[in-house]
Amino acid sequence: MTTIQDIADKLGISKSTVSKALNDAPDVSETLRKQVLETAVALDYTKLRRYKKPVKKICILIEKENIEYEKPHHFAYDIIMGFRQLAEPAGFEVETVAVDTAFQKNTAYDIFMLEHDYVGSFVLGFSLNDPWLKDFDNSKTPTALFDNHITGNPSTAYVGVDNDEGMELILSHLTSLGHRKIAYLSGSLGSYVLKARHSAFLRAMHHHGLVTDFENIGCSYYISECTEKYLPKFLESGITAVVCSHDNIASAAVTKCKQLGYKVPEDISIIGFDDLPMAAYTSPPLTTVRQDRIELGKSGFFALSSLLNNIPISTFLLHAKLIERKTTSKVCISQKSGNP
Repeated sequence: MTTIQDIADKLGISKSTVSKALNDAPDVSETLRKQVLETAVALDYTKLRRYKKPVKKICILIEKENIEYEKPHHFAYDIIMGFRQLAEPAGFEVETVAVDTAFQKNTAYDIFMLEHDYVGSFVLGFSLNDPWLKDFDNSKTPTALFDNHITGNPSTAYVGVDNDEGMELILSHLTSLGHRKIAYLSGSLGSYVLKARHSAFLRAMHHHGLVTDFENIGCSYYISECTEKYLPKFLESGITAVVCSHDNIASAAVTKCKQLGYKVPEDISIIGFDDLPMAAYTSPPLTTVRQDRIELGKSGFFALSSLLNNIPISTFLLHAKLIERKTTSKVCISQKSGNP
């Protein structure tokens, strides 16, 4: 196991200088401190240093540009609560840390974790464009990621809901109501989970013997563009149901349909994914797929705890659950004919 002496020998400096650098002593230059940290990470000194601490620290990393978490109605709020409900009684000190892309570009992930003595992390809201996604490929720090999957690194685990099961529930529900002309609206495919749901939708359509017309699939970073660019075209082509990759798009789609003179669900059925708190209070209340966010947080701790105990867990998925409310109904004659 790597020691402070090994780091000192590697850099050709004294053991005391390495110790000072690792403990942020003011008489060590920033350049030397960075060299010591980088060498410590490269030599896998991190486990020895962090596990010697009397209280083990873990962090919940939030990509603050992508996900909201501070208020009860925010998506990540309950996930954080669920994680803490298990982590803190287990003796861990949990810190929530918000980062952005600029911070990630300036600080390597493993060095950040070493600097703050975190033994592991639960990562929320990261997109495929976040710099640390590449760091996770080779990191030796136990890391559980919500809605992101890292291939080939036994120090990482993927936590989420079973998107294939969710889309299968959606298609089973819609086809049982007589829907055959089904469109799909999604946010930008710049995140792992939206790519996964897009693929799951296509597989579910195929499983139900439905032909996917790619003219009936719309993806955009901006929700307004999703609804304004694609939804009128879907409606004009005789689509009877629209599946949305998440509830915010579904809610916007309901509003846009009303503006265009279509009734939901009489003229068009709309279904979301996630069951955000607001889904029960839209007008009409939104049919959607629930992922239990408290349980997702608990799953994040289970996954991270496994990694911390050298169990190389890969994937931890919760079952999806269809929540049937008032935005889906049977196909009526006017829908079949394509008239509002």
